[in-house]
Parts: sequence; C-alpha cells; structure tokens
Amino acid sequence: RLGVIFAGGPRVITVTDAAEIVRAAGKVPVLGVFGSQPLETILATLDRAGLSGAQLHGSSDDATAAAIRARGFEVWRVIPLDAGVEAGRALRIGSAGADALLVEARTRDGRGGQGIALPIDVARRARLAAPAIPFVLAGGLTDETVAAAIRAVGPDAVDVSSGIEQTVGIKDHARLARFLENVFAARSAA
Repeated sequence: RLGVIFAGGPRVITVTDAAEIVRAAGKVPVLGVFGSQPLETILATLDRAGLSGAQLHGSSDDATAAAIRARGFEVWRVIPLDAGVEAGRALRIGSAGADALLVEARTRDGRGGQGIALPIDVARRARLAAPAIPFVLAGGLTDETVAAAIRAVGPDAVDVSSGIEQTVGIKDHARLARFLENVFAARSAA
C-alpha cells in the first residue's frame, strides 16, 4: 500500500495530487493519512482522490471509523504507544471499526511522522496483545533498522516515510530500494 498525507505537516499534498498518485499506482491501494479532520472532509477527500481507505491519526473515534467502513473504504487506526501505556487495553479500544492497527511511538504533540522509533519491547507486547487483527509497525524505521524490527516484532506490515527521505518530503530512491530489500529478506527468513 501507499499513503498520501492530509494530516498536516511538511508532507501534505492536495486532493488533485493524491488523485494523480492513485492513477499512477494502478492496482496498488492508496490510503489517505488523516489527522483530526471532520468525517465529511475525510469522506469527500477519499471519494475525490479515488483512495482505497484512510489511516486515522489524532482523535478519530469508533463512529468515524464505522462511517468510513460503511462507505466501503478500508480503515487503519493509529495507536500511539509508549512504555507507560497498557498496550492490550489501548489496542482493544482502538481496534473498533478497524481493518488494521498501526502502532507508533507516542509523541508530546500527538502527531506522527516524526521518525521516532517505538521501543521494540513495547512493539512486541503490542503485537502479542493484538493477534487477531492486521498489525502495522511504524515510527523510526529506516533501511538499516527495518529487518531487525520485523524479526523482533513480527508485524503484518511496516510503515515508513521520514526513514527513507533525503530531505523532508523527498524520498531517497536508493534508501527506499534498500528498505524494500531488507523487508523482503526479513520476511523470507521468517
């Protein structure tokens, strides 16, 4: 899957640009990454850009997730974690109306996409607490760290953005290629 950012920050794109990415992606699903936008805005963006679903950061609630799924879109709910959060409870609460759970490090400002790694022991506990739903590991992954993270945590998928950038918002194609090679190598070794 690919993701396009509507949640704010330096990687935000327009709906028109997102639609071009969806067309270029062909059969590869593209999710919109949303923060605390109203449900109506999320649904309109999903429709206008031709996205396959939404990755919900911020204060999304069960009703928002359910409404998006009722319209036929995939929903990934983002669960920020740290060593002080009881992972099982957080994941049970966050899994309502979700097709997948994405876990990342909790930050002071509550925003994702800052390249902060979730401690492996916290990620591992979270994975064990959510065995029945697709589990996506995010935050601080790079071409150098992704293989070890996959081996240690066993996620169904990984999410990367800043970890493969040459500058903010500009992907480094060589780092992206190494990242993918390391993902496939870790998967085939499992």
